[in-house]
Amino acid sequence: MANRHTIILMQSSPNRATRTFMDYDSISQAMDGICGLYERKLKEINPTIQNITYDISDLYNFIDGLADLSALIFEHSIQAFLPYDRLWIKQRMFQHLKRLASS
Repeated sequence: MANRHTIILMQSSPNRATRTFMDYDSISQAMDGICGLYERKLKEINPTIQNITYDISDLYNFIDGLADLSALIFEHSIQAFLPYDRLWIKQRMFQHLKRLASS
């Protein structure tokens, strides 16, 4: 699944004006991007704390707190993007962070 063009579709609040997308070259980069969003949010909320730590349940709460989150991943065999939901993103995030922790 490496190097598969990934588009993350996100809506941070019920307001439709908060809809946005983020474009990545791989699923792994997309997972890093979602972590980065959460880390920026933590820094915004806690500007005086130098080293902020969090665990997977905190990240899941952030993901669940978004009005909408989904992924479109390019499938080379059919030359089209396939949609994946929030639960899939959380499962991939767990695998991604587990892989990072073990390396």
